[in-house]
Amino acid sequence: MLIAAVAGLAMRLAFGLGYWVGKPLTHDEREYLALAESVSAGRGFVYEAGHETGTAQQFGRAPAYPLFLALIGASDGHADAAPARVKIAQAFVGALGVWLIGLLGRRAAGPAAGVAAAAIASVYPPLVWICAYVLSEALYSTLALLTVLLLNMAMDRADVGDKRSGSFAGAAGLAAGVSILVRPAMLLFLPTAAVWLIARRRPRLAIGLIAAAMLVVLPWTARNLQVYDRFVLVASEGGVTFWTGNHPLARGEGDLAANPDIKVAELAFRSQHPGLTAEELEPLYYRDALAYIAAHPVWWLGLLMKKAFYTIVPAGPSYTLHSTLYRVSSVASYLILLPFAALGLGAWQRRPHRPEALFLLAASAVIVGLVFFPQERFRIPVIDPTLIVCAGIWYGLRTLAPIRRASEHSRVNP
Repeated sequence: MLIAAVAGLAMRLAFGLGYWVGKPLTHDEREYLALAESVSAGRGFVYEAGHETGTAQQFGRAPAYPLFLALIGASDGHADAAPARVKIAQAFVGALGVWLIGLLGRRAAGPAAGVAAAAIASVYPPLVWICAYVLSEALYSTLALLTVLLLNMAMDRADVGDKRSGSFAGAAGLAAGVSILVRPAMLLFLPTAAVWLIARRRPRLAIGLIAAAMLVVLPWTARNLQVYDRFVLVASEGGVTFWTGNHPLARGEGDLAANPDIKVAELAFRSQHPGLTAEELEPLYYRDALAYIAAHPVWWLGLLMKKAFYTIVPAGPSYTLHSTLYRVSSVASYLILLPFAALGLGAWQRRPHRPEALFLLAASAVIVGLVFFPQERFRIPVIDPTLIVCAGIWYGLRTLAPIRRASEHSRVNP
């Protein structure tokens, strides 16, 4: 597993520093860097007056990733390409993610499963290249994996009556809180995990998880209330994301960049509400989308089916934005992994240390895709590591099978 993590670090550094050089930044990358520059300059989490985004809206962002960029000194909001220090820092973050994937596999099905999962994660193309972008997915993935590992440890200890289980649940909650401040999509994990824990008769763990997470998140919410004079739990980007994913022109996958017709509609929507900030627009986006859903419930059910399809099938508008090499690598990686993950998923219930929290995280990611919209960028940080762990479980159980048969044979024929 250690060798796999080091190999994963080398792969990420090689891709980021040797291949992904001088590539133009996306709108999201520019906004993250602009916010990081503002934080470094002491202006806080605001865009400077001269920050240009063309026709794109300046979204309210979660604070932790811009803060991460500021802490590593990658705060040039006027950069034309991803700074090298971002690629280097995120390569180390990604290598830690490889190690965590290995730990999850090891706990689920033994050392062979851990080594296999870590080895796959070290070279899995989407996890390699995501570390080269100025996007929050790399940091979010590692924090989310740490969260589920700690929660799995809490559940295992609770099963044997270990009083330290509450401490591990609290630690998982703190990690979840930081994850939420990186990507608010992690919010859906909390009720998903809480329902499961209560069903498992572990309400104390559920309370500890949520209380610790809110201990991290609520100070930022209080800041938002003071700054914007309205309730914004984490960031105002949720409104436009929900509106995009449930618009009459929605195709079931992809953001505004992948759906140009919705982008035109979004510009028209903003022109109807001139002068409003992202925070002031957020409830208007929700209200408009919910009103259309309420008036067209049958259409919305059909849209949900499309979202469910694109959650599983690696296709859709967002894939067409990339080069042929990227699309082939992404789709092939996912499709090769999928059958082995399915085999591992079918065997996971037989394990004493079932990675339940990891599956809860994956379930919450699916829910996010259904509520908002699925997209490859949203799949890579959570769904793909889950599939890798499942593939590792399959390999681990396959490796253990001859040993188990030999042991049973020796007991029958001493």
